[in-house]
Amino acid sequence: MRSTAATLALILGGCVSEAVLDRTGSVVPDAPKGAAAQRARLPAEHERILAAYHGVYDDPRLEALVKQTVDKLVAASERPDQSYHVTILNSPAINAFALPSGQLYATRGLIALANDTSELASVLSHEMAHVIAQHAAIREDRARQVTLVTRVFDSLGTDPEMSALALAKSKIALASFSRAQEFEADGIGVGIAARAGYDPYGAVRFLTAMERNAELRPARVQTDGHGPDFLSSHPATPERIRNAQSNARAFTAPGSGERDRADYLASIDGMVYGEDPSEGFARGRRFLHPRLGFTFVAPEGFTLDNTAQAILGVKEGGGQALRLDVVRIPPDEPLTRYLASGWIDGLDSDSVQDVGISGFEAATATAKNDQWAFRLFAIRLGSDVYRFVFASKAMTPEADRAFRESASSFRRMSAQESNAAKALHLKVITVAAGDTVEQLASRMVVNDHPLERFRVLNGLGPNDHPKPGDRVKTVVE
Repeated sequence: MRSTAATLALILGGCVSEAVLDRTGSVVPDAPKGAAAQRARLPAEHERILAAYHGVYDDPRLEALVKQTVDKLVAASERPDQSYHVTILNSPAINAFALPSGQLYATRGLIALANDTSELASVLSHEMAHVIAQHAAIREDRARQVTLVTRVFDSLGTDPEMSALALAKSKIALASFSRAQEFEADGIGVGIAARAGYDPYGAVRFLTAMERNAELRPARVQTDGHGPDFLSSHPATPERIRNAQSNARAFTAPGSGERDRADYLASIDGMVYGEDPSEGFARGRRFLHPRLGFTFVAPEGFTLDNTAQAILGVKEGGGQALRLDVVRIPPDEPLTRYLASGWIDGLDSDSVQDVGISGFEAATATAKNDQWAFRLFAIRLGSDVYRFVFASKAMTPEADRAFRESASSFRRMSAQESNAAKALHLKVITVAAGDTVEQLASRMVVNDHPLERFRVLNGLGPNDHPKPGDRVKTVVE
């Protein structure tokens, strides 16, 4: 929602990303060569990353834990002279990556999934390994050469499903480039963690948790057989788990090394979990944005994704997509004129008409190309104009009616809704005698797969059960 819409940006290629998309809306231009030029680019790249992942997550306890962990890893690494700075990103996505300068990034979603300091150390040491082996610099050069950029719905020649899935093919294009590097970084990272005194099997546990967590995500539309899946852009997780086990065995047997679970859980107790309501969030098909003060309901069967540029939606089974973004246009410009101004090709000028939506000034129109038909809306809310672009490969009367109903659901949030839009948090509790895994899971404020999510969140296998006195993570308001 922070950009006026037009592009989804260069793929960051996060190392442990679960289909996390680069959402900066920025294009990296051809740049001069040399170390000085590279250093000059880093602040801008840092700002793009912050924009893509909703800024920095401020938590002094968490920052202290991460800094202490990094300091131990640096001292045990092949390059103790290399300095690092870790930024915790305010995103529920599970992602971590590095810049050539030693800037490391980890999302709070990743930190929430880990269950002890050794698991976090496995991620951080993996990212440090990319810097030590200069993978990050090589990836940056490759990314600049490829410049994987697409326009979202601006050109009707663009496949809306491809846009809504945020450059899945581009992610595939980078996958073969990074596969060998990921395995190399795994090996270097396990060695760093082991020499720092951490349990080297933390990497095995965390990779297993990521694989199981990925299975809980809603099935999304595949584009030409390649959706933006973790396994598409990284070595298959079972391969990495086996590789991590082999690397760990080279240092020690299971059960040795520091895990530091108690301190880790104490550090993440109270951390925001899931979407940050201030940035907008989805509850099923309903999207709410308390800060901007609007809400709407997507058509039946749609899954919503809140990116930095826009709210994107894809219908299960394919064939339909939506995008909602915001632009500024002069307050005296009629919305019918704006729709016809050429910002989207293939417009049927005879279809442009004024409509009323929830008491707001609004206009609608249709457009099409060889493969897709579009229903467009522009809705003026205060000084902003919100643009709905609905797309369907077959614009049946039923599909058009569903699109119109969705746009008509756009309205201001009530004060009660705004007050009720609270962030979810992690709460670490002690398992009491008689508590079952089913009972503990039922107390979590999550809408999908609470039992499975409780197990994954706490590193419990399908047949594992917490014991009285164990400390476990739950999700509460």
